[in-house]
Amino acid sequence: MLLPVFCLFIAVVVIQFVYYIIIFGKFSFAKPQTLTPKRVPISVIVCAKNEEENVKKFVPLLAEQDYHTFEIVLIDDASSDNTLEIFEAFEKQYPNIKLVKVENNEAFWGNKKFALTLGIKAAKYEYLLFTDADCYPTSKDWITSMSAQFTPQKNIVLGYGAYDKIANSFLNKIIRFETLLTATQYFSWAKIGKPYMGIGRNMAYKREEFFKVRGFMDHMKLRSGDDDLFINQAATSENTTICYLPDSFTYSEPKKSFKEWFTQKRRHVSTAKHYKMFDRNQLGLFYLSQLLFLVLPIILLLFQFQWIAVVSIIGFRYLFAWLTLGFAAGKLKEKDVMYWFPIIEIILIFTQLNVFITNTFSKPVHWK
Repeated sequence: MLLPVFCLFIAVVVIQFVYYIIIFGKFSFAKPQTLTPKRVPISVIVCAKNEEENVKKFVPLLAEQDYHTFEIVLIDDASSDNTLEIFEAFEKQYPNIKLVKVENNEAFWGNKKFALTLGIKAAKYEYLLFTDADCYPTSKDWITSMSAQFTPQKNIVLGYGAYDKIANSFLNKIIRFETLLTATQYFSWAKIGKPYMGIGRNMAYKREEFFKVRGFMDHMKLRSGDDDLFINQAATSENTTICYLPDSFTYSEPKKSFKEWFTQKRRHVSTAKHYKMFDRNQLGLFYLSQLLFLVLPIILLLFQFQWIAVVSIIGFRYLFAWLTLGFAAGKLKEKDVMYWFPIIEIILIFTQLNVFITNTFSKPVHWK
């Protein structure tokens, strides 16, 4: 009776090997990127709703970027706090800031995609670089690093949006590990030629790519997905590349409670179900293989079935997974989370399962 379980366990580890070494290895073991600056005019687009404290701190960091030709398009999405007033002050202070004011629209109330569409149309330049109002660039060369990846063929650039490190916070390590794993996945699939998502905290594309797919129209009714659903629809092997230069990273403040983080994960998972079928299937297969890798060896070890082989296979799997993610962590400056890899992975797997179950019975809340 246990032989089929053992065979399934071996098959699961083979699937994991394919993901970690063959697929994720495309990014993890890739050579470091080199910087060849381009003289491409850039419009940096930031959409904010009730973000007065964040925009006070972070807009000046964007305005002080060391780049030859750029503007900053600040979009106030009908904020009820002082965000608009702060934006108006910045518009007077910096000559390259353009302000877009979004009034409440009954058809698109509270929809970030509507606000972003207005900002994209108002942008002066064809090349657009996006970040969120609660994010800041890691250096003054953020625009230089991201724009350097554009070529006549590559009109979409996927970047890395990291989270601040919080000392003595295990939740922070979990959040940053998940961010590392997610980036390893979407960077790797993009390198293979199957880009499936990007993050609004750090991505860029040429405006023509936006209008080729009619912007957000195909998923305008969904409150989320201005970043990953757009990339899932618009990105191809021909038009998409990645950027993982250290100066290209953006950072934002992570959630500080498990409840807030869990709510955030619910939004992300609810959006992913609208991906293309291939992308949903490959993500589902990866998660299922992770879950079965935890469950099956427990069954086998409880009955002491081929326990030496089972323990050896477990060790082999952790070796290649740790190796692959370790190299990715080095590229993305997240090495410290790898010390907790086995524990964090178990927590993430069961948290993901909890998210799936919770989302089945209730819908998460999106945008502010």
